Amino acid sequence: MNKKNNLGLDICFMNEDDPFIVFKQWMSEAEKNEINDPNAVALATVNESNQPDVRMVLLKEFNNNGFIFFTNLESKKGSDLKKIPKASMCFHWKSLLRQVRISGEISSISDKEADEYFNSRPYLSRIGAWSSNQSKPMETRDAFLNRIQKYKNKFSDQNNVPRPNHWSGFMLSPKRIEFWKDVEGRLHQRLEYLKELNSWKKNILYP
Repeated sequence: MNKKNNLGLDICFMNEDDPFIVFKQWMSEAEKNEINDPNAVALATVNESNQPDVRMVLLKEFNNNGFIFFTNLESKKGSDLKKIPKASMCFHWKSLLRQVRISGEISSISDKEADEYFNSRPYLSRIGAWSSNQSKPMETRDAFLNRIQKYKNKFSDQNNVPRPNHWSGFMLSPKRIEFWKDVEGRLHQRLEYLKELNSWKKNILYP
């Protein structure tokens, strides 16, 4: 018989009042089991016409304040988030039969944080940040390749590629985090954390 937590859920849901502790453990398990990109997450935004949009991004960092990802600020998601600073995330780890849903408010990270992460990226990724007009129509693929070569020539020193002003990061500060585990017969287990002032309230949800 599977061990249970104090709410009657499987012990993988733990007995924590802080959802970040649970998330850290689930991410650690995903990193050991997922073949590719355990930090891949679906990010949903909405535009001024209330049209939602979703795409996969890579979570690069998380802490007790929120979940951090990076992007071209002039991209579709960058534009959406600057106008309506709210978003949702969904991690789905098929190897674990688990998912995590997160929703909350968006804020920009500091230039210092953005510089530190940008400088840790591979050379071609840094060149790509300069070369790509992300989400904009492309004349031809060759035109893009020519832009890449242009910036390779401009920043030939691989240790000295400055971060473009149009490239930075966002933090999603959660108001809600839900942990979900698959159960046979679609009798899934769900644990919801809701932010109330400076503390979290827990609810078990019907599947």
